Amino acid sequence: MLSRTAALLLPAFGRLRITADPAPATAPAATAPAATAPAADTDPAATAPVTADTAPTVAPGSIVAANHTSLSDPVVVLAALHRLGARPVVLATAGLWRIPLLGTLLRHEGHIAVHRGTARAAESLDAAAEALAAGRVVLIYGEGRLPRRRDSGELPPGPFRSGLARLAHATGAPVVPLGQAGSRRLTSGGTAKQLAGLATAPVRRPGLHVHLGAPLHLPADTAEATARAHHAVTAAWAAASRHAAARHSTARHAAAGHGPEATLP
Repeated sequence: MLSRTAALLLPAFGRLRITADPAPATAPAATAPAATAPAADTDPAATAPVTADTAPTVAPGSIVAANHTSLSDPVVVLAALHRLGARPVVLATAGLWRIPLLGTLLRHEGHIAVHRGTARAAESLDAAAEALAAGRVVLIYGEGRLPRRRDSGELPPGPFRSGLARLAHATGAPVVPLGQAGSRRLTSGGTAKQLAGLATAPVRRPGLHVHLGAPLHLPADTAEATARAHHAVTAAWAAASRHAAARHSTARHAAAGHGPEATLP
């Protein structure tokens, strides 16, 4: 329900595109041109062209580790994963469960409350392990908090907590690094600025970009695993940021009436 709602609502607020790192070659390339996949938009500047053969996928039982930059980026990530056929269980701060209606939906769909700083904090990893064992995809934000930056600029992922590494070690699940950029142009800063951002987004429709890195298996050592996961998510965020910045520059160029981009819809 939440993933589908995100996928339905997001196009009214921004323009989402998805790219991915090239998949390892497993067979000789076909001679015929590949058809465009309906799951994700093709981006000429993508790290890997998204085609029917190369469209990114998220295998059941995977952990998706995403960077966290804005209150709106869970919507962006859920919409992207929905487009790719994944319906993740999300680990999120327990405070969301106290919001009327949203809390009911979170409980109904089996999302996992994280009670940070309490004796119940470890329960979230146990619940996530059960979800992975059942073949669900689990979405986790390694940073565990939002950045303190007030403007709409992008920041690389902050330090990761150890929960991601411990979950991957306990379950053996692969980790899919996901970087997203552009959501801070939907919501960032104080309450008034965030409300203004949402109100004007349907007019501005900023470019939103999600980039998936190649799945990786983390080492057993928690510190090393945390560092590797942080490095992979940072690389995915950097790729998403480059694409989002390029699209924003192109859109501004077109709006100014310069060059062939001005004739594009």
